[in-house]
Amino acid sequence: MKLDPNEIVLREAAEAARAASSALAQTPAALRDAALREAAAALRRHAPDILAANAQDIATSTGTEAFRDRLLLTEARIAAMTEGIETVAALPDPLDRTLAKWTRPNGLVIRRVAQPIGVIGMIYESRPNVGADTAAICLKSGNAVLLRGGSESFFSACAIHAAFAEGLRETGLPETCVQIAPTADRGFVAAMLAGAGLIDLIIPRGGRSLVELVQREARVPVLAHAEGLNHTYVHQAADPEMARRVVANAKMRRPGVCGATETLLIDAAIAPGLLPSLVADLAALGCAFRACGRARAIVPALPAATEGDFDTEWLDAILSVKVVDDIDDALAHIARHGSSHTEAIITEDRATAGRFLAGIDSAVGMWNASTQFCDGGEFGFGAEIGIATGRIHARGPVGPEQLTTFRYQVIGNGQVRP
Repeated sequence: MKLDPNEIVLREAAEAARAASSALAQTPAALRDAALREAAAALRRHAPDILAANAQDIATSTGTEAFRDRLLLTEARIAAMTEGIETVAALPDPLDRTLAKWTRPNGLVIRRVAQPIGVIGMIYESRPNVGADTAAICLKSGNAVLLRGGSESFFSACAIHAAFAEGLRETGLPETCVQIAPTADRGFVAAMLAGAGLIDLIIPRGGRSLVELVQREARVPVLAHAEGLNHTYVHQAADPEMARRVVANAKMRRPGVCGATETLLIDAAIAPGLLPSLVADLAALGCAFRACGRARAIVPALPAATEGDFDTEWLDAILSVKVVDDIDDALAHIARHGSSHTEAIITEDRATAGRFLAGIDSAVGMWNASTQFCDGGEFGFGAEIGIATGRIHARGPVGPEQLTTFRYQVIGNGQVRP
């Protein structure tokens, strides 16, 4: 049977990646770290080229302002990208870990040790920095990676990859450790999803439609990055000034990122006094609203919310607002509408905060902090591949340690089994 051209390209890339991953798994940590530092330096040198490529992508973008913000690269964002790579380089080696060790009655010593997963397939959409973050985390953890960025960020992604590959060459590591799809053809995504035996793990990072497509069609294990339908719950024991500061940041610092708060929940006991100030603060920053009837009774100018609005990840300067009776009502709303990503509570009551953190089913829970801290860099990982919201293998920000698996080493002194 004649193979599709995308299947041929993928097979060649995956076979090269497999060979590279085998070599990379045996590469000293110092060499992997040196390659990361060289890659960061190359990204700095080629910042003008990367910005020019990004300008091409921006010029053809037809998305919303929040979408364009996700796509946009600036000198400051490239600097943050390179600093993240250098932070990854400075982390402890995720492969130099004995996870457990024990001795059996017959004298056998058994060790569980960390090892790379192998070949990672990364499918991402509008944020071009994801390619650099992914390459850094995969290299640090000894994995080879095949990158497939979205068509909307194609030129930016290719420019970032070219600079990263220069860092690999400078240290003598094979460029096939980090490869990028040569085309924005959707057929390449289909080939990746069908690449059982070629790719060990697929990671999608993007909107709901992308993640659902990958989960539905993949013949390869998937580490899913689900949507960030995040809630900030302002409890009746919240400090009002803290609540105003945190809610404004959680929604409007960067409304288009997955860590942004999409729904504000506020206790009925304090809503009449505090909700008008919260709304005024957010409106002054350009936020629009979708509110329940109880919230509109307090602030009549708020537009009415539909039930579907509370199931919407806006990724834009829009906030759903709901007045709740108490923590039980808040937890019930989150369980019904949340996406298991990030939830926050603002309260001075320690017992209530503990109950909230134990009661949510999300990958990340926060107390008196902005949901926008749900980020690998803010967790000290240097960067992240995404926020995993499933229950198997990894949850929350995915850094180098989360891209390892394990194997066993058994050490004996001549034992034979009876």
